[in-house]
Amino acid sequence: MILKQLAKTVGALGIACGMALSATTSYAEDETIKVGVLHSLSGTMAISETTLKDTMLMLIEEQNKKGGLLGKKLEPVVVDPASNWPLFAEKTRELLSQEEVDAIFGCWTSVSRKSVLPVVEELNGLLFYPVQYEGEESSRNVFYTGAAPNQQAIPAVDYLMNDMEVKRWVLAGTDYVYPRTTNKILEAYLKSKGVAESDIMINYTPFGHSDWQNIVADIKRFGSQGKKTAVVSTINGDANVPFYRELGNQGISAEDIPVVAFSVGEEELSGIDTKPLVGHMAAWNYFMSVETDVNDTFIDQWLKFIGDDKRVTNDPMEAHYIGFNMWVKAVEKAGTTDVDAVIDAIVGVEVPNLTGGSSKMLPNHHITKPVLIGEIQEDGQFLTVWETEDLVAGDAWSDYLEGSKDLKSDWPSMNCGNYNTATKKCVGATAE
Repeated sequence: MILKQLAKTVGALGIACGMALSATTSYAEDETIKVGVLHSLSGTMAISETTLKDTMLMLIEEQNKKGGLLGKKLEPVVVDPASNWPLFAEKTRELLSQEEVDAIFGCWTSVSRKSVLPVVEELNGLLFYPVQYEGEESSRNVFYTGAAPNQQAIPAVDYLMNDMEVKRWVLAGTDYVYPRTTNKILEAYLKSKGVAESDIMINYTPFGHSDWQNIVADIKRFGSQGKKTAVVSTINGDANVPFYRELGNQGISAEDIPVVAFSVGEEELSGIDTKPLVGHMAAWNYFMSVETDVNDTFIDQWLKFIGDDKRVTNDPMEAHYIGFNMWVKAVEKAGTTDVDAVIDAIVGVEVPNLTGGSSKMLPNHHITKPVLIGEIQEDGQFLTVWETEDLVAGDAWSDYLEGSKDLKSDWPSMNCGNYNTATKKCVGATAE
C-alpha cells in the first residue's frame, strides 16, 4: 500500500511539473499576477501536501476563467521544498525576491511555517497557511486559515470527555512544534478539568516513524486499567499509515480505545485499508461528506480538474479555498496587489465556506470556522457525529497557558499580535 502511495505521489509530481511549465509558458508574454505555491511534492509530507498544490492550481485556473484579477491573469509559481524545513525558507526567499510573487499559499507542518515566517516578515510578503496548528503565534504577514487549538483540539477533547466519558488520555504526536505545543495546551486543559497526571500518557515519534508495535502495545496496556481511554493523535504525514495498521494488527477497535486525529483526513485514508479503523475519529472544520450545494460544486470542479473520480477532498483544501477567495476579494477591495494595502483590506472580509456558511477574517489574522467531529467509514469518508452550533472564532493565544492567556492579537487597531491585556503593553514585535 505504501508503494502504491509512493507511486501515486511520484505521478502527481510529474503532473505538477507539467502543469507549472504549461502555466509559465502560457503567460510568459503577458503581464500577470504571480501566486506562489509552496508545498512539499516529495519527502514524508508529500502524502498530504501534493493535493494542496493541485488545489491551488485549480483555484487559480477557475479564477482565470472568470477573467483573472484586476484585469490580469494569475500565474502559479510552483516550488518543491521537499519536506525539508530549511529549504522552505530558501524557496520562500526565491518566490519573493526572484519570482516577485504577490502572495504565497503553502506550508503544512508548523516547523515549515516557522522556517518561512522570518523570511516573509523580512521581505514583507503574504503567507496564507491552510492547516490546523498549535496557535501561540500572530504575524502581520501571515493569515491562518486552518484551525487554532480552540477550533479543533479543545472541542475534540470536550466531545470525548462529555459524550464518550473518556477518563484516560494518550496524547500521541510527531516530534515537532505543533504536537508538542498542542499537547502542552491539552495537558493543561485536562488538568484544569480535574484529570490526574497519572491518567495522561504522552508519546512522541519522529517524522516517518514506521515501527509502532511497542508503542501501540503500551497504549493498549495504558487503556486496560478499567477507565475509558482515548488517543488524541497529532501524528503527521506518512507515519499514520503504519500507526493505523498496527492498531488493526493488535485488535484495538474504536469501541476499545477510540482515536481522534487532527492530521488525518480523506487524503491520508485513501492509502489505508479503513475496515479496521471504522469508528475512529477525526476533528476538522470540513469533511468531503458534508451535504451542501457549494460543496457539491467544489467536489465536481475538483474531480474534473484532477481527472480522477476516485480522488477526495479534505479540510486543508477547504482552507485554501477560503484563503484564496479572501485574498482575491481583498485585492479587488484594495484595487491593488500591494501587500500593505491587501493587509489593510482583508480584515473583515467574509467569503463562503464549504459547509454552507461563511468565514470571516478576524483582526488577529485568524478566521471563523465550524468544528466537526467525524467517524471513519469503510469507504474512507467521515460520518459527522458532532458539530458546533455556531462558528468559532480562531484564538491566536491559548487561554490555558501561563504567559499566553493574557495576550490579544489585533493588527488593525493595536498594530500588535501579542498585546498583554494585564500589563497594557505589546510584548513582541509590531509592524513598522
